[in-house]
Amino acid sequence: MSAHTQSLKETRTPAADVILVGVSSFGATSKTDQIQDRWRAREAPAGDFIVYADGSLSVMNLLRLHRSGRRHDTRAQDWHWSEQLRATAWTPSDWVDVDATLASCVHGGGRALAGESSDHGSIGWVALTRDDDEGALKWLAISCYSNPFAEVTLDANVVTATSTLGRIWTFPRNAPHQVKITADPGFPWRRVDDGPSEGGAQRT
Repeated sequence: MSAHTQSLKETRTPAADVILVGVSSFGATSKTDQIQDRWRAREAPAGDFIVYADGSLSVMNLLRLHRSGRRHDTRAQDWHWSEQLRATAWTPSDWVDVDATLASCVHGGGRALAGESSDHGSIGWVALTRDDDEGALKWLAISCYSNPFAEVTLDANVVTATSTLGRIWTFPRNAPHQVKITADPGFPWRRVDDGPSEGGAQRT
């Protein structure tokens, strides 16, 4: 283990709440229409997931690594959203609305959308659809801990979404579970290493 790794502390988010009912080709096939219906209704499974057009689902986990001595410095955190498993037949415990679109971008026959949920202020989502009249869903990523995504861009290779927590999530178009998260250099990070001001308040 490197010295850098030893200086980091983990914070894991709670496990996603989903019932996996095993691998079933019938279950996966029947899910495809359900997924599109749910997308048209702007609904997604509650938790940290990526839902695919073929009916499969990636169960994701958000890991935040805190650097030693800088636990309260959010800019110094390293974020990782990793796939825990892939399910072809599953039943969510609940659905949430993904009804507020804050950003959209079109490129190469696809449309990327990003936004928030009215169910809770910490929920954010990013979706890739076909750019046509039907707007069929290709995949939808949702996280209960990301905060809303206020900006999104799309090119031939990636969907890039920026959250209101100052994190840039870069999703490969054809492998969104391989997402990378980096700090937004333009975000107004709070300076937690400053001393008190003359009036005794913390400088920001």
